[in-house]
Amino acid sequence: MTTTPDTSSSILIVDDMEENLVALEAVLGSLTQKVVRARSGEEALKAMLREEFAVVLIDVLMPGMNGFETAANIKGLDQTKDVPIILLTGASVDPNYAYRGYTVGAADFLIKPFDPWLLRTKVNVFLELHRKNRQLAAQAEQLKRLLTTENRPGGETPAPQEPHATQGSQPTQKSHAPEETPPEHPPVHPEPTDAHVPAVPPTAPHAPLPEAAGEASRLAEVAGQLAEVELLLRESKASDQKALADRIAELELAVGRLMVTRGA
Repeated sequence: MTTTPDTSSSILIVDDMEENLVALEAVLGSLTQKVVRARSGEEALKAMLREEFAVVLIDVLMPGMNGFETAANIKGLDQTKDVPIILLTGASVDPNYAYRGYTVGAADFLIKPFDPWLLRTKVNVFLELHRKNRQLAAQAEQLKRLLTTENRPGGETPAPQEPHATQGSQPTQKSHAPEETPPEHPPVHPEPTDAHVPAVPPTAPHAPLPEAAGEASRLAEVAGQLAEVELLLRESKASDQKALADRIAELELAVGRLMVTRGA
């Protein structure tokens, strides 16, 4: 199975000798990563400003800007200061080279001839670290976007507010609602008309509640008593009883209307 190189985690190799660059490319080829060459410290700095690298391998002994100076310049730039550096040098080196390399910020120091497997292992550790850092940065950016979206005006649905007496016209209408509600017992204004009141069926399709039924029964009883008193008065010969009978007839009419209103 062919593995596609991860071009987002490139490797920079820096050496002034062509054969050393070829050897490094052969050793690192199995990692399936993009390998970029640089023949001097100046060329390495330019390459690092153009693209991102996961790790840099630098030969210590180079003409002009040597490996230590190149590493120090890389660590001195904000854009490249976090890139790990592995310094490479020959067998006959100054014993202080390793200490000097770590002083300028190198992450590791290898002496030639080095074991290819060991070099690949060390480089692969830095590649994996670079991938993890990129994933964490992407997750942090995604979380930042989500938080920004939630904090924008209109990003969240506002919670419904309870009405207050000092806000809007609707609470004002509610405050006046009891004044607009018709009274439970409207005043009756009897008008002279026929003594008989037509029966009007109740408007509600359901049977009246027990309390309403009891009240209707009492009204019917009162209406019956009034009718009996009116009949006795009209049968009387006295002329002054006629006016009283008419008044009682008006009361009968009012009771009848009240019975209709109550759904009797």
